[in-house]
Amino acid sequence: MKDGAENDVYESLWTSSLDLAKKTLKLDFVQHMEAGDLHAERYVNFTIQDAYYLVKVTDMLQKLSTSVQKPADLREFFQGRYKSYSIFRDYFLNMYFLKGVSDIKPTPAIKKYISDYETVMNTKEPIYFAVSLLPCSRLWVWLANKVEMKQSNAYYAWKKDNKDGHPEKHYEKLLNKYLTEADKEAYRIFRMQMQNEHDFFESS
Repeated sequence: MKDGAENDVYESLWTSSLDLAKKTLKLDFVQHMEAGDLHAERYVNFTIQDAYYLVKVTDMLQKLSTSVQKPADLREFFQGRYKSYSIFRDYFLNMYFLKGVSDIKPTPAIKKYISDYETVMNTKEPIYFAVSLLPCSRLWVWLANKVEMKQSNAYYAWKKDNKDGHPEKHYEKLLNKYLTEADKEAYRIFRMQMQNEHDFFESS
């Protein structure tokens, strides 16, 4: 295995799909959120779908946090991500007075996104599920730092809540250790999930 400086899969995955990030930034939903004139109903629907996504992904992380035993660092990754996601899930549901998401009907975009997660979880080695999680974590930080908003913008809270994330703390060392830049499957899964993120914003 090459050292991280020579084998920066973490960064290479992102740059390989940067075109999708740029397309997402230009989407109608993001542009109107940046301008502060996004219709409130659209943001509410976006938030409801995000709640559905969060609960379903947290459920998958719960399974992986107990099923993955070796290697130790991958086990600790899933245990840590599950703890973080579950805390945020509970906060999110409580903030919007939701008991759960059983009554939420997912849009086709979110339904496909969750289905793709499930396929990766059920058919691939666990490291690839880590890859599948990264687009959401990385893209939202990038978008939040790209949109220009004043604090008076009704959607400034979205920027504030997402702009200071540091996904590299959780993913960089792990992905660079277990994957190489020649791993086509990692790039396929990463791009698939970046496309799912794009489609979620596009459908919102």
